[in-house]
Amino acid sequence: MNLPKNINIIAKNVLQNEAQAILKLIDYLDESFVGCVEAILALKGRVVVTGIGKSANIAAKIVATLNSTGTPALFMHAADAIHGDLGMIQNEDFVICISKSGNTPEIKVLVPLLKRKGAKLAALVSNVDSYLAQNSDFVLNATIDREACPNNLAPTTSTTAHLALGDALAVCLLECRNFSSRDFASLHPGGSLGKKLYLKVEDLYHLHGAPAVSETANLKEIIIEISSKRLGATAVLQENTNELSGIITDGDLRRMLTKFDLNEIPQITAKDIMTASPLTVDTDTYAAEALAIMQQKNITQLIVTKSGKFEGFVHLHDLLKEGLV
Repeated sequence: MNLPKNINIIAKNVLQNEAQAILKLIDYLDESFVGCVEAILALKGRVVVTGIGKSANIAAKIVATLNSTGTPALFMHAADAIHGDLGMIQNEDFVICISKSGNTPEIKVLVPLLKRKGAKLAALVSNVDSYLAQNSDFVLNATIDREACPNNLAPTTSTTAHLALGDALAVCLLECRNFSSRDFASLHPGGSLGKKLYLKVEDLYHLHGAPAVSETANLKEIIIEISSKRLGATAVLQENTNELSGIITDGDLRRMLTKFDLNEIPQITAKDIMTASPLTVDTDTYAAEALAIMQQKNITQLIVTKSGKFEGFVHLHDLLKEGLV
């Protein structure tokens, strides 16, 4: 097989073709699109998305996007629909039928059956003069000039356009519902994405000890506390209180040796070598935000406080274990 020498040019042409097609969709947004969004927002039933061939693949992805952004949706393969799956459609549902031509035999069989069910029907098509478009309540216009395929046959640009318009629909619904990041997190509890949206410092800091010494602690006490808790640092608290005064890290101990003479070391207290007013995070802070602070300041731990009182530490290793890095 002889490979063409202009592979990058071919790829560039494909991407340009599809990018231009998506940009043209902006001009096709009309009252029918708005009406479709409004109808779904008022819906008592579910959104059912259907298609055949490559359109079925796009339908399945749009269903996943709708479900993950607060719009209950089901996927129904158009071929399976006319062989029994049509039973999932209720009269309070809303059906989105995806088809490039809008004239495939399966679609022509399916549309009258859907109409008989009493469900509202939206056509996501690249041919607004098609049978599907003419027999739908709403038309989502995804017209393209041609496919990226050199033979203008393989669904490429058309499926990209359908997918993009589906995303636009989902995001419109999301914003109209004021669907927040917390709502999103409740539907995505697994994996690093979910953890970034719901995991908080309060879920992590109690997993290890909370190293702390008083302002008057001597050098031996400081070293023992840092070494025993194995976090590379200790908080410094006001005498007999939980009020934070500062922090001492391994680095502070090393820098101490350059600041004090050897004969002064036995008299050193925590207050002499601590860093006052250290960076802190509240227990209610999201773990991802704590990570961002560590990365920005190039540090490996943060003191955790609650209502201004010392609670413990959150360490970079805690975030690594949770897969946030």
